[in-house]
Amino acid sequence: MNKTLLTLGLALAIAAPATFAGDAAKAQLGGFGIALENRDLSVKPGDDFNRYANGTWFDNYQLKDYETRYGSFNSLGDQAELQTRAIVEELQARQGVAAGSDEQKIRDFYASYMNTAARDAAGIAPLKPVLDRIAAVDSFATLTAAFGRAGIDGTSAPVGGGVTLDRKNPDRYIIGLGVGGLGLPDKDFYLNPDARFVQIRAAYLEHIAKMLGFAGVPAADAKAKADAILALETEIAKQHWDRAQLRDRDKTYNLRTFAQLQQEFPGYDWAAHFAAQGIAAPGDVNIATPSAVGPILEIAKKTPLNVWRDYLTFHAVRNHAPLLSTEIDQSAFAFTGVVLQGQKAQKDLWKRGVALVGGMGGLGDAVGRIYVARHFKPEAKASMDVLVENLRAALRQNIRDLDWMGDATKAEAYRKLETFNPKIGYPKKWRDYGTVRIVPDDLIANVLSLRKYFSDDQIARLGRKPDRDEWFMTPQTVNAYYNASFNEIVFPAAILQPPFFDVNADPAVNYGAIGGVIGHEMGHGFDDQGSKSDYAGVQRNWWTDEDRARFDARTKSLGAQYAGYCPLEGLCVNGQLTMGENIGDLGGLSMAYTAYQLSLKGKPAPVIDGLSGDQRFFLAWAQVWKAKYREEATVNQLKTDPHSPPQYRINGPLRNLDEWYRAFDVKPGDKLYLPPEQRVRIW
Repeated sequence: MNKTLLTLGLALAIAAPATFAGDAAKAQLGGFGIALENRDLSVKPGDDFNRYANGTWFDNYQLKDYETRYGSFNSLGDQAELQTRAIVEELQARQGVAAGSDEQKIRDFYASYMNTAARDAAGIAPLKPVLDRIAAVDSFATLTAAFGRAGIDGTSAPVGGGVTLDRKNPDRYIIGLGVGGLGLPDKDFYLNPDARFVQIRAAYLEHIAKMLGFAGVPAADAKAKADAILALETEIAKQHWDRAQLRDRDKTYNLRTFAQLQQEFPGYDWAAHFAAQGIAAPGDVNIATPSAVGPILEIAKKTPLNVWRDYLTFHAVRNHAPLLSTEIDQSAFAFTGVVLQGQKAQKDLWKRGVALVGGMGGLGDAVGRIYVARHFKPEAKASMDVLVENLRAALRQNIRDLDWMGDATKAEAYRKLETFNPKIGYPKKWRDYGTVRIVPDDLIANVLSLRKYFSDDQIARLGRKPDRDEWFMTPQTVNAYYNASFNEIVFPAAILQPPFFDVNADPAVNYGAIGGVIGHEMGHGFDDQGSKSDYAGVQRNWWTDEDRARFDARTKSLGAQYAGYCPLEGLCVNGQLTMGENIGDLGGLSMAYTAYQLSLKGKPAPVIDGLSGDQRFFLAWAQVWKAKYREEATVNQLKTDPHSPPQYRINGPLRNLDEWYRAFDVKPGDKLYLPPEQRVRIW
């Protein structure tokens, strides 16, 4: 990190944009970085900018049978997937791979997944040790231990805990305790009387019965057992907090000593629960939803043990179905894929194998090390370093110009901005998988070995200072994140490609695309929840009361806007659940626009293909977020995802920006038009 750039005060340092020269001959998309053929010019920009920018693509693209959605993220994901496939298949063919090496483990883990003949022959047998442990649950004490082992056994539990950072002291790890236990995506799937959810619950009952059947439950008994399991999960769901509530970092920070936990929730052997997962003596515990824990423990106590055994059996089979025989896998997919997501077919076997091996819960870093060596260009990182510093300077200017924030709060905001730590491409240190044993012919054994490795790794963190160089995504992941506890923004290698970033694209395109994404992640440090942590990652209030009230008034107005967006009849965006992402989009695009203007150094941007620089900037933003969804996937997103559907990630922030109105001559009467006094500008 360039420390000089972090201490410039109010003097803005905009690095020269020469690291991406805008060489039209080499831009991968269109003439300068945008696929103009995707536009629908019959639509006015002010009526529906998403349709104007992407309408022709939307009309022409046909979702593949296995796709629940498709857009720019998926396009890059497909590319990273193919690159990862080439890595693992090359290792399969390579001679002389050393036993115990990462290469051997990648090769054999993938081979064990792809060997469907062996999996079909084994059927449910690989799961027998887990099922036998469940069958041995004969008391509340053994049930408690089963809940503690849920993570290792791959089952489910109504309460559980794991190692997490202390949000008010991010230099230490503690135990985080929460509630779970649901097999449907959200509590609303159990409680909503709408016909679509009634149909899902009916299909879920059939799904439960089928999964129990694979564990040897006679068909004559499976229906009654499924009814009891759904009734149990429904009672648990009633106690869960709404997802919007779960976003509130003040409400979900409730620190207790272990002794206080035992006193607050007596009658449950917490020591035995944690011992079963390998934690001998928990220290401090943060209870995310304390009002839910007590009632759910009462449900656990009053529910007959035979129902719990059936519940654990169902979840064990369902959760492992993709790793078992084709018959079990396809039967589970008929619900999890077809009913819940609208898929018509599963992804190809190799795609699923690549995701398993190269994911965070697999050998992600081992694959990532090879991926970076082959596919990450140093010039991409150099250009991103420049862009990040330009966005940092732009946000500093935006903060300086805020008329609703006082000097005391601004000083804290500057300090937080200056200490943002950008991580680009790949981690400084790679994971060591030395203790993981991987064999070519036993998939479940490999998965259990990895589970134990990650569980042991987490437990070993207790009493140890966190490593702030650690990454929580693999380099081959097409995504990015902000981590409030480390005050860091992280951009894996795979996202630094067109349409997000192209070193040869027009600067306006790079600022509107990856610049907006960088700004979005920076914006999370200043959204309704990220703004509750300071420059050091400590959750504390660094605002004056007056400034916080003015901030909250703006976020409330933004939430009301998004709550009015209803992509399906009777189903609208949850403005509170999506608040952080919506603030990230609005603030990120605002600071990216400022950075682009500053990069011009007072000179006019060229007109390219009849488009001004500002027009290209906003088209690039729309190109990044274009996506097509199945209806079932949209339902899932609206109920569970803190991100708004893609059309609102495009239109939502734009209609609040005066610069967009000027760029496309948006007037009163246009459908997206908002009077100036109704436009929300936060950062």
